[in-house]
Amino acid sequence: MLQPVGPVILAIESSCDETSAAVIRNGKVLNNIIASQAVHQKYGGVVPELASRAHQRNIVMVVEEALTSAGVQLQEMDAIAFTRGPGLMGSLLVGVSFAKGLALALNKPLIEVNHMQAHVLSHFIDDPRPAFPFICLTVSGGHTQLIIVKDYLDMEVIGETQDDAVGEAFDKAAKIMGLPYPGGPLIDKHAQAGNPEAYSFSKTSMPGLDFSFSGIKTAFLYFIRDERKKNPAFVEENLNDICASIQRHLISMLTDKVVQASEQTGINQVAIAGGVSANSGLRNALKTLAGKHGWDLFIPAFEYCTDNAGMIAMAAHFKYQKGLFTKLNVSPLARMPV
Repeated sequence: MLQPVGPVILAIESSCDETSAAVIRNGKVLNNIIASQAVHQKYGGVVPELASRAHQRNIVMVVEEALTSAGVQLQEMDAIAFTRGPGLMGSLLVGVSFAKGLALALNKPLIEVNHMQAHVLSHFIDDPRPAFPFICLTVSGGHTQLIIVKDYLDMEVIGETQDDAVGEAFDKAAKIMGLPYPGGPLIDKHAQAGNPEAYSFSKTSMPGLDFSFSGIKTAFLYFIRDERKKNPAFVEENLNDICASIQRHLISMLTDKVVQASEQTGINQVAIAGGVSANSGLRNALKTLAGKHGWDLFIPAFEYCTDNAGMIAMAAHFKYQKGLFTKLNVSPLARMPV
């Protein structure tokens, strides 16, 4: 007897500077097409206007490639999903408008997805999958949050940054050293050849499970300024050790709170998500802590760490199952709580 085929959903992600599309069938992500934007490198950060224009150029091509590689037609879609927020308003507008146009033309239901919830749900794309409840540390250029995940669509933020995100702190530290954008991955690369104990920096300690990264950014700025006064070539001569040291400090600020959250809640299922979860130092630090504290640790594949439509598709699958559709008058949200 033939088994019934589950819903086929086209998902679109355009929250920042990556245009992405994915197709999911019966809960299995068939592809994850991403077009990145190199134009921002020479500006040292994402330029919102340039990002939205690049999305307009890329979105048709990306969607066509997703459909072709999945071997499906638009008419076969059971729903169209998209990132509603949070993100850059101009970038979100492109994806939201495109998804609404498709849904209207095809007479298909529309599914809005919270970008940060989707990062968490990337853990259900492939095995191994965490069991509920679990703690998820979501870390990116715009967000740093500790979340208790009670069910696929039931999440509670128990701690978050009160100023800057850790990804922004990585990129700012790289910029201070003169490294090109995006600097976070370059710090990780140089840190692997450096001594993480070479230098120390003061860091702000927040009460409870919240984070603050503005203090360590300022301390690092002054440290580099003072050392360059003594030796103008300080950064070039000690780059690996500097990167290893600042990375160790930023990671310890994250992992200290994860340990605290696990102890307070009694939850030993721990996961990470978001762009900074691709950082090898963070992955290794959490693996060490998992062994020490008896955690079951879950780390997504690299392709699902950065912004991608695969995770949007996974979130949309769970919303489709519950009949959680949105109306055609939906608008994007630059800020959107979990």
